[in-house]
Amino acid sequence: MENLKYKRILLKISGEALLGEQQFGIDYKPVEFIAEEIKQIHEMGVEVAVVVGGGNIFRGMKNSARLGMDRASGDYLGMLATVMNALALQSALKKIDVSCRVQSAIDMNQIAEPYIRFKANRHLEKGRVVIFAAGTGNPFFTTDTASALRASEIDAQVMLMAKNGVDGVYTDDPNVNKDAKKLENIDYDEIIKHDLKVMDRSACDLCQQNNIPIIVFDFKAKDAIKRIILGEKVGTYVGKQ
Repeated sequence: MENLKYKRILLKISGEALLGEQQFGIDYKPVEFIAEEIKQIHEMGVEVAVVVGGGNIFRGMKNSARLGMDRASGDYLGMLATVMNALALQSALKKIDVSCRVQSAIDMNQIAEPYIRFKANRHLEKGRVVIFAAGTGNPFFTTDTASALRASEIDAQVMLMAKNGVDGVYTDDPNVNKDAKKLENIDYDEIIKHDLKVMDRSACDLCQQNNIPIIVFDFKAKDAIKRIILGEKVGTYVGKQ
């Protein structure tokens, strides 16, 4: 434990990361990969909380307009998608003997605990991984904002943002602009000032207010989370310099 830079973390996983080779739904290969990465640091004594997006199943803002659905209804469908992903990750963790709990911001008593901050903290103290589902429980807020909110509530020392195919923050979209440069370190204000599409502005603001650094990295990089926990420079560090 003395060698760990971070002892309590909030890991944000994009829903798209769970697609794998599929066009839609949940591919168990990336789910099992993420579970193994979590197990590594869990066995080191790190207290781990997780938020999973739902974009692999339903993205509220994008799909609701296409279906002629109001934004609030679309966002609720997206929240349900995050619950499905959370249960899939819980199953993968239990399969490799990692104790975990799913807490949902929308009551679903048959499949998940209701979100209660003190109970979440108690689970973490007892060495259980906690997976937060259903975002904030309110429409018009993304899972980025939910991640920043939960990280603040549990006093996480860092928020790790696992991206799908992007290993940090760039000056532009590296998939479109080959001249885009990767940034090793950046301040919260720079994310907002330059409108860098790495996270929601509200999520960035919340982390800044509560002095929670953010590390953006590629979830496909094996041992990346472990290396971050041990203090290695991985991805892009967002926070006070």
